[in-house]
This record gives sequence, C-alpha cells and structure tokens, in this order.
Amino acid sequence: MAKENAAFSTVPETPVAESKPALSSHQLKPAAARRLGEEPEKAEKKKGRQRYVEKDGKCNVQHGNVIETYRYLTDIFTTLVDLKWRFSLLVFILAYATTWLFFGLIWWFIAYCRGDLDHLGEEEWTPCVQNLNGFVSAFLFSIETETTIGYGYRVITDQCPEGIVLLLLQAILGSMVNAFMVGCMFVKISQPNKRAETLVFSSHAVISLRDDRLCLMFRVGDLRNSHIVEASIRAKLIKSKQTQEGEFIPLNQTDINVGFETGDDRLFLVSPLIISHEINEQSPFWEVSREQLKKDEFEIVVILEGMVEATGMTCQARSSYLVDEVLWGHRFMSVLSLEDGFYEVDYNSFHQTFEVATPSCSARELADAAARMDAHLYWSIPSRLDEKVEEPTEKADEGSKERNGNLASLESESKV
Repeated sequence: MAKENAAFSTVPETPVAESKPALSSHQLKPAAARRLGEEPEKAEKKKGRQRYVEKDGKCNVQHGNVIETYRYLTDIFTTLVDLKWRFSLLVFILAYATTWLFFGLIWWFIAYCRGDLDHLGEEEWTPCVQNLNGFVSAFLFSIETETTIGYGYRVITDQCPEGIVLLLLQAILGSMVNAFMVGCMFVKISQPNKRAETLVFSSHAVISLRDDRLCLMFRVGDLRNSHIVEASIRAKLIKSKQTQEGEFIPLNQTDINVGFETGDDRLFLVSPLIISHEINEQSPFWEVSREQLKKDEFEIVVILEGMVEATGMTCQARSSYLVDEVLWGHRFMSVLSLEDGFYEVDYNSFHQTFEVATPSCSARELADAAARMDAHLYWSIPSRLDEKVEEPTEKADEGSKERNGNLASLESESKV
C-alpha cells in the first residue's frame, strides 16, 4: 500500500491551464535515409516526430512516382472537384471561353465560305446570319447562341442548312458544358469540408483514473447550433512495429476502442463531450507506464464523422495527438454550467486541464496490485473466522476438564 500511495501525484490547489505546445521544426532527411522500412535502426534520430495527420485534419502524405496518371482523366469530374479554387476557376473560365471562340470561328468560317462578308449591305443577298460582318460579330453570335441570350440583332436565316446543323450542335454541346461545369462548381461549393472547421478537438489528450481504471481521454465539441446527425467517433494508434519474423511495418494502424462494443462511440454532440478509452487487456497502452510514455513514439489519430443537418452530406473531421500532447495525471476542466433556463458552454476552458492523483504505473501493474489485494483479503477473512471458531472450542475443553475434575474429586470423597 505504501508503494501504491507513493505512486500518486499531488493535487494542486488551483487548476493548471495547459497551453498549446509549439511545434518544433526540423530539416527533412535525405530520400534514402527517410524511406521507412529500410534499416530503421541505422536512421538518424529525429528531433521531433513527423505528424501523419495534422491538428487541422490534413493528411501529411504525398503520392510520388505515380505512373498511371491517365486514371485521373477517367474520373475527370472528381479531379476537377479536388482542384484548388484558383485552378477550378481557371478551368471554369477556359471551358466557356474555348467553346465560344471555337464556335465563333466556325460561324465566321461559314460566312467567309458563303461570301456573306463580300456582300455586306446588299438587300438582295441572304446571308447565313443576319448582321454578321466579321469575326467579332461571329464571336458575339456564338455567345448569344450558347447562353440563349437572344438580343434579336443577329439571327440565323432559313437559307443556311449548314448553319442550322451548327446551331443544333452548339446548343447540345453548350448544354453539356454548362451542366458539367456548373455541376462541378456546385459540388465544390457545397462540400462539407468547411463544416469540419467548426468541429473542435482538445489540444491535449489526458490519462487519469475513471472508476478506478486508467483511461485515455480527449474532448470534442461543435461550435454551431445546427447539429451533426448520427455522429460517430473512432481512434487509431499510428506506430511502427516489427513482427516476430523481423518484418518492419511503418506507420502500423491499430484500433483504439472508444466504445464500439457499448455504443458510446455514437455521439449526441449538442455540448462538448469527453471521449474515453479504457486501458484494459485489449488496449495497446496496457503495459505503458508514465515513464515509458515519455520514451515512446506514436500518434493517436481521432476521426469524427456524421451528416450535416442542413445539407444531409457526410462530414468528417480529423485531428491527432503526439506523445508530447498526452498528459499523464490530468483531467479536463468542466465547461458546462446551468444558467437561468438553459445550459451554457464556456469554450474558454475547452482545452484546459488540471492535475489529479493518478498512479504512475501501467494499467497492468495497477490491475496486478488490485488482484493481490483482493487475494490477501480473500485469504485473511477465513483465517480470522477459524480463529474465532477455535476460541470457543478451547474454552469448552477447559470447561469439560474442570467438570471432570470436580466429578472425580466428589467420587473420591464419597468413597472415603
């Protein structure tokens, strides 16, 4: 018991607010030295661990040496949606400008071949397009045709069959380009990526006791009044490992149970919630103590998913915690208070933690100590009961001896 009491840390009188740690910058290694899986024991020791997922949810992975680039063109719609805004706007402008110029050039070429440009102003001559006197007017007529503006100054005549065919072709192709580009822009505008900006994660994760068991905890919250429908959360442990056969697996992913079996992973995210992972026999942190945590290298990736109530589209928010961002022996400050007729959430305390009494040993050592204590109590109680049972029997024996002695003395006296 003395060892267990010594393992607990002291509780401060006032809460300790934790500030966000500054990310240390480091130089990138040469390509040959940073290849994961090739002689990891000879690689240089990094000053700081490279994140797999940034705090804002951006995945820190780049695809290199992609040979089959034609696959991007087979899914051109997704490719255009995934482009940055400046490139999307450039493609949007070029798509319309190119079609207008292309068909404007054809309209000018038809007028040139028919001789309409040589008979300008002649009332006896019926041109293909009225009031088309050059390339600029042909370009304007192409814009009016594709956008269905219809100013009424330049019109096609019924004496130009090739113009009628071109008019039908431009109307069809123009509708296709319009539907494709407007669809891309609509999907890009309505993407739920920005909705994830209002889903916040605590800057630190904490490890402390909850119901006499070590738990890894972090906090999530939603800043908007419109809720995330059917929200669910999951967590992954990103850590390199080496198999028994000597195979090195870089960035191995291990599930961290945050309530999948009990349904606690399905959230009603109206107010900030503390997500808890119980460190038990199935947990990857089962044998991790406070000292070992400081020496270990891993990353915890948390993923929050759900549907946006306003649009019905699926939204995903991500964040991560490095070893330095996991605080042992801390607990989150309360952010919820009851006001006059409503509950108020104070987001100033969302990231704040305070120290609590927490054993420095691992969850396995804590469980073994509890098991030894239970075994000691189990064997001590019957022994005490046996002592209580033996005491009356000894007294009974003494009483019987006294009675037998008295009887013997009486018999001897009677004989005399």
